[in-house]
Amino acid sequence: MAHSNTFRIAALAGDGIGPEVMSACQTVLDKAAATVGGFALSYAAHPVGAQHYRKTGSALPDETLRAAEAADAILFGAGGWPEIRYPDGTEIAPQLDLRLQFQLFAGVRPVRLYPGVQGPLRDSRAEAIDFVLIRESTEGLFSTRGQAVVEDDRVARDVMEITRQASERLFDFSFRFARERKHQGKPGQVVCVDKANVLTSLAFFRKIFDERAALNDDIEARHAYVDAMALDLVRRPWDYDVLVTENMFGDILSDLAAGLVGGMGMAPSADIGTDHAVFQPAHGSAPDIAGQGIANPIAMILSGAMMLDWLGDRQGLTGCRAAAALIDGAVSKALAEDGIRPYDQGGRDGTDAVTRAILSHLSAT
Repeated sequence: MAHSNTFRIAALAGDGIGPEVMSACQTVLDKAAATVGGFALSYAAHPVGAQHYRKTGSALPDETLRAAEAADAILFGAGGWPEIRYPDGTEIAPQLDLRLQFQLFAGVRPVRLYPGVQGPLRDSRAEAIDFVLIRESTEGLFSTRGQAVVEDDRVARDVMEITRQASERLFDFSFRFARERKHQGKPGQVVCVDKANVLTSLAFFRKIFDERAALNDDIEARHAYVDAMALDLVRRPWDYDVLVTENMFGDILSDLAAGLVGGMGMAPSADIGTDHAVFQPAHGSAPDIAGQGIANPIAMILSGAMMLDWLGDRQGLTGCRAAAALIDGAVSKALAEDGIRPYDQGGRDGTDAVTRAILSHLSAT
């Protein structure tokens, strides 16, 4: 049945396990929306990814790009295939193209150890891991992607670019994010992760952070060098609230962080700009397990919940946020109460079994 608050979702399933986890996510989103009421989701599938590039020469066709631009939100499954590459040797990554096209400057990576998930840390305090890494996603060391220079097969040169405009919007977003978490009982702290002691570009990054911190003095602002942060994320990750960092550093640290909470199958993400946002699991296309029904859909499902939160904020619909909270609670119950164990965590529960367990807990409370 049609609903007055029906959101148009561009569904870009992509490569490998992308279609499998996308299907699971849509099933859960629809059940949560129906349970809460007040809104609905309408999906339109569009081609994207390495396999499409192999067939047509385009990883992100114009039709897909136009549909994504017109949609209320974008769900992305997975993009890339190791053997399919651009002429310069780099992998197909349409998700990066979307970030630049729509200026999705804030890569939001929640990191939380869910009840029932066994992380690698044996310290009992690991149960309290609950922080968010926010990665600048439009410049930094990725700024010359596709434009790097190779001179006479002797020297290859990439450029780190940090701009005031991109940094200010990133830091303002991070302080707002920390403030929202503070209202939910979190510490209200932002740590700028950089290498300001060595690189001029990152000293500039830190300088701008300090300027924006002075305008947000209700939130604690701190600094950390990226190498020290890599150490501390293993040694005491439960001490952190919001981390904000450059593009490449965020790319690396977010995978390290995922390893603390059960792996990439537990790592949702959002790439958020002023007018658009893409929601996708942080994992890749996993061609080695594609089509086997064993992919962990939780990261994709939690990314869908992040989409509902974002839509709820933008549209002022509490129902969207309630549905997001319902999904998060259902994931917790499936893992903690039902003992669900996906294959990537050493268990025997495939994509359908994990999805069914989550669906079974999606009822109004």
